[in-house]
Parts: sequence; C-alpha cells; structure tokens
Amino acid sequence: NEFMKLRISSDLRKAKNIGATIEKCLNEIGIFTLADLAEMTSVEAFKRIRENYPGKTIPVCYYLYSLEGALLDLHWNDTPSELKEELKARIKSYV
Repeated sequence: NEFMKLRISSDLRKAKNIGATIEKCLNEIGIFTLADLAEMTSVEAFKRIRENYPGKTIPVCYYLYSLEGALLDLHWNDTPSELKEELKARIKSYV
C-alpha cells in the first residue's frame, strides 16, 4: 500500500526510537533509510552494530527493540512481548 511505502522510505531521524546515536550506528553499517533497515532486518543490523563496537555494551532493549519498533512505528517498549522474545531468541547464539 502507498502509505506504507511512503513511511518506509522516509529518513531514519523521523522514525520512532531513532535518535542521533542509533542513526550514526546505522549509517556506519550502510543503513540510511527505514527501507534499508527493513531489507537488512533489525536482528542483522543489531549484530553488525555490536561487531562495530566490540568493547562497548550495546543493550538489547535499547538497540534491537528500538530498531524493530522503528520498522513497526512503535515505541521500543510497546513492542509486543512475544516479538521481543522472538527477537531475543534470534540473537541468543550471537550474544
């Protein structure tokens, strides 16, 4: 649908949960739009951000849930708990 296409191609800064810090991290891994993020997936983006900052703690809730929330147009804390569990399971072997 046209509305979804419009929103998904808009720039990251307008998306929910995406502030300057997360935007910078996303830009560093080649993500500049929500469409880029949707294509890579929030899980893969989270993994790549973690790889870029090996000595830094990258909180799951703040990053992984924020990225997924941005795609769903939800505040990260409003992401359904079943989805949070599924996302955590998908990075479990990685963390």
